[in-house]
Amino acid sequence: MHATARSGPMKEKDGEHPLGDAGQLALLGLFAAVWIADSFFLRLSTFPAASVSLFVRLAIALPILAVALYLVWAAHVVLYHEQPDHVATSGVFRYTRHPMYLGSLLIYLSLVLATLSLLSCALLVGIFLFYDYIAGYEERLLLEQYPDEYRRYRDRTGKWLPKIGTQT
Repeated sequence: MHATARSGPMKEKDGEHPLGDAGQLALLGLFAAVWIADSFFLRLSTFPAASVSLFVRLAIALPILAVALYLVWAAHVVLYHEQPDHVATSGVFRYTRHPMYLGSLLIYLSLVLATLSLLSCALLVGIFLFYDYIAGYEERLLLEQYPDEYRRYRDRTGKWLPKIGTQT
């Protein structure tokens, strides 16, 4: 979420989906259990890893993890240290409307790439759908609270990836 509802009429915590935090924690626990079990013990779906060296997998996964951690940190700085009372459009929010969620998804992706667990990859698809759902919910709240400002922001900023050729 990228606008606070401290002064607004919304009842949800900072305009977030009521089940957003619980859903994220539940999916994190499920993903961790599946990823650890499949990647290190059962190895039911990690056969692609035999074709790609660990060095190559980590050379791809670690930069993605670094970007992910930066996105989460930078979004946290804007939301919780600057505490905007309007639509947050500074910092990483200039490039993507949901940098904290994107960072979380990239953390999952980096783990999938490190071990090439197909079960974890399938679960990541479901996790993405959940994040997309709660992001859409939050965007509807922002449109209600800041109709003109959020519409302008949405038109120039990508939901998940930066829009090419738009002014920020």
